[in-house]
Amino acid sequence: MDNALMGATLVIVVLLLLNSFTDSRTRRLERRLRETERRLDLLLAHHGIADDRPELAEIDDLIRRDRKIEAIKRYRELTGAGLAEAKEAVEARIR
Repeated sequence: MDNALMGATLVIVVLLLLNSFTDSRTRRLERRLRETERRLDLLLAHHGIADDRPELAEIDDLIRRDRKIEAIKRYRELTGAGLAEAKEAVEARIR
């Protein structure tokens, strides 16, 4: 009975460690993706290239309706950008 209990405990511990590793790796990859997208947005804005991603059409609509603060909030929700980055991106779309 002790061997079966020890074996089951070991299996559970290994599964928990694997799950933790996978979650950590996923979070790390998501951060890298957000950072890559942020840099791409900055490059596009710097070179004056319009970013025509469909999800940003909502941002453009908010800008047209003179709702800049809401546009910044929504940009943050869609992209995961920080406040300063979102403000900069929205202002670049205004220009």
